[in-house]
Amino acid sequence: MTTYYDVPADLLIASLSEKLKSYDKVSAPEWASQVKTGTHRERPPVQEDWWHTRAASVLRKVAIKGPIGTNRISQEFGGSKDRGVKKNKAVAGSRNVARKILQQLSDSGLLVESLNTAGNVNRGKIVSSEGQALLDEVAHSVRSKAEERYPGLEKY
Repeated sequence: MTTYYDVPADLLIASLSEKLKSYDKVSAPEWASQVKTGTHRERPPVQEDWWHTRAASVLRKVAIKGPIGTNRISQEFGGSKDRGVKKNKAVAGSRNVARKILQQLSDSGLLVESLNTAGNVNRGKIVSSEGQALLDEVAHSVRSKAEERYPGLEKY
């Protein structure tokens, strides 16, 4: 079975964002059209469905790096802030966007709070079995496109 590790991220995220549009609880708030995605940005996103694309990317990142929380997710989507004459500085992305997307994915049943077991000291969100199934289903559906684009993937 194909997993989300086996396909390129751009193909997986594009198809996953289309799937997430069918979830009622994953939707852009009314303020999403005016908000910047971080202090390092000058303008809001221009794509109409940027919220679903970001949600798909967050779901993939939680699956790969989980357990992970709001602060770390916002750092993943940060960037270099132009400070004029001074050197550029790394800044985190919007924590509000990260928090709302994590909350929406949790309400949809795709993420769950990690249990603090003996081997794991990190707290945060991990992918639920429903989220894992969704990721694997989308990865399997994208596999043929990925093999066309990258012929070397057939070995895996």
